[in-house]
Amino acid sequence: MALERLQTCTRVGELCKELGIHHKTLRRWQMQAAGYEPSPAVSQRPEESLQQENERLKRALADKTLEVDFLQGALQQVEARRRQNTASGAKTSTPKSGE
Repeated sequence: MALERLQTCTRVGELCKELGIHHKTLRRWQMQAAGYEPSPAVSQRPEESLQQENERLKRALADKTLEVDFLQGALQQVEARRRQNTASGAKTSTPKSGE
């Protein structure tokens, strides 16, 4: 009933006084009727949230470190093969970086 009246109401404050509710309550009802669901309240302390973020960032850093190590190893192998091909007089299959 309150939402129906809100549609034709020109003064929300007066409607809220008449219904005996706070204007935020009426707006919350309006948003819920429109399908908006507010996110649940945060149940953890800020320290816990920061600890979780710290752990997530540490895992991401470890993943990136592994990727860099893998790529450096692959680059070393390519360079070693290039040196072998150059030493035998064969033409290298790929140009050096910057050439």
